[in-house]
Amino acid sequence: MTRALIAFYCVFVCVLSVHAQLPDFTQLIEENSPAVVKITAQEGSAGRRRETIPQGKVPEALRDLFNQRRGQERKARSMGSGFIISTDGYILTNHHVVGAAKQITVRLNDRREYDAKVIGLDPRSDLALLKVEESDLPMVHFAEPDKLKVGEWVVAIGSPFGLDYSASMGIVSAIGRSIPTARGEDYVPFIQTDVAINPGNSGGPLFNLAGEVVGINSQIYTRSGGSIGLSFAIPVSVALEVVSQLKEKGRVDRGWLGVYIQDVDKNLAQSLGLEKPQGALLAQLEANGPAAKAGLKAGDVVIRFNNQAVVEASDLPHIVGLLAAGKKVDAKVIRRGKEKVIVVEVGAREGESRVASNSGGDLLGLELKELDDAALGKLRLSGGIVVAKVYPQSPGADAGLQAGDVLVQLGYQTLVDIDDYEAILKQLPTSTPVALRFFRRGRSIFRTIEIN
Repeated sequence: MTRALIAFYCVFVCVLSVHAQLPDFTQLIEENSPAVVKITAQEGSAGRRRETIPQGKVPEALRDLFNQRRGQERKARSMGSGFIISTDGYILTNHHVVGAAKQITVRLNDRREYDAKVIGLDPRSDLALLKVEESDLPMVHFAEPDKLKVGEWVVAIGSPFGLDYSASMGIVSAIGRSIPTARGEDYVPFIQTDVAINPGNSGGPLFNLAGEVVGINSQIYTRSGGSIGLSFAIPVSVALEVVSQLKEKGRVDRGWLGVYIQDVDKNLAQSLGLEKPQGALLAQLEANGPAAKAGLKAGDVVIRFNNQAVVEASDLPHIVGLLAAGKKVDAKVIRRGKEKVIVVEVGAREGESRVASNSGGDLLGLELKELDDAALGKLRLSGGIVVAKVYPQSPGADAGLQAGDVLVQLGYQTLVDIDDYEAILKQLPTSTPVALRFFRRGRSIFRTIEIN
């Protein structure tokens, strides 16, 4: 045998050997694609500011032109992916895909289409739960939480750039990546992969080789707008907790400690009596917060919480955020070079249970907060609730509400607190103007508000 033939034979054998070791994804994709959906979200007007001039004040000669301009307003649409998690039509996707949507359409790979309603939205985890009215739908199955390992093969199915039901594969590059949001919040220990994820894959499932969902594709790192091999998925441990709470109450309540934390470097570890850099250093505690009440102190280094290791500072909010308010857990800390175990009762994140569950606020497009007695006394009011945020293109925005306004009356009923507001809101008619009274800079104002 010549040297050339020997070399060719060796290369051929090597190629066959590598090919034999690669997994076959055909069955996985064939079995799970029917449960993956393409999502189209109609977001309302875009590209032109909504006209607010009442028709009665438009001069007759200009009325036709005004109506023509209104008719030319175009609708903004976003596209993404999702997947069916139960046969009765519950669908999981990303918050950023549907958070601003006025109308949501989902399409299956057999071309059936449904209008979907929002069950709940959680911007902090970037997850959204939808529902379509259908039965006997195909569904996916979730993997057991926290079993995923770096190096595992994973497959994504979605609609990148609108190309329906595209599949891409790769491996898990890292687990527990910390990517704080624009608000500085950090509740999701992301899965990092090198799977080709592009715009339109958002909200789609990430499968392991057993055909189980291990994550929800959420973010990419890119300089071009397309994939460069850095994609991030929300782990199933977070998704299961969010889905459970959204189904039960339409919102997500998270555990809260009331601490400001930082990482521990080599010098800090040495000065604080640690054998190595580890844990979350408590730089500051909020007065009367759960951590302060439990006896934790600034300078403590939390190395375990709820029997889970805290290796980096970002591990602590990942753990605490999944705990229910009121749960008592052990916190192992290093204080002045010695280990201590302190029992901490986890609190509820301030305002979490009172803030509307979607990024567009409640039915009126508002996020609200309670007023304390001191604020009420200053305004000489016995009750009322303050507007924390008004979302654009909402009934609240149309009514001219602003952050800081204090609502005291809705319809014919007085508002004492948010419980009153939520009870009245459920009874408001649609397409009917309702009286609204509020205070702005000490002045009482009446407006009308209408749910479209």
